[in-house]
Amino acid sequence: MPSSLYIEELRRLVGTRLLLLPSVAASIVNEHGELLLQEKSGEPWSLPAGMIEPGETPEQAIVREVGEETGLVVQPRRLLGVFGGREFRYRYPNGDEVEYTVVLFRCVITGRTGRALDDETASLRYVARRRMPPLALPYPHDVLFGADAPTGEPER
Repeated sequence: MPSSLYIEELRRLVGTRLLLLPSVAASIVNEHGELLLQEKSGEPWSLPAGMIEPGETPEQAIVREVGEETGLVVQPRRLLGVFGGREFRYRYPNGDEVEYTVVLFRCVITGRTGRALDDETASLRYVARRRMPPLALPYPHDVLFGADAPTGEPER
């Protein structure tokens, strides 16, 4: 996982020990009610997400992270929740341990950056709720596929 200079500096001081990190994640749902997921090399599926850099607001961070990881320009529309604690601990393949406090936004796509995907993204895929793979972090599906998102199911 590419890391910021800030994290690299902290890692030099603490090694692979646990770091508490403020972060953001995007719930992006298409017109069929499918959620955009990111596949990372050697890691479980995840939402487009990343760390809030020093001096950055959560809204700025989600726009930057989604752009870097997906090549999409997004606008955060609504705060879906803030998640954290032991369930949001993760150990990366290199041994670095983190515990995220995640600000989760519902985002809409407003364009494309014109850049290629970053090195940490192997692929992107929209997935229906009934076909969700296990995610790296345990976001509640009811929040990810909320009431304001299209269901993708035919109306009866």
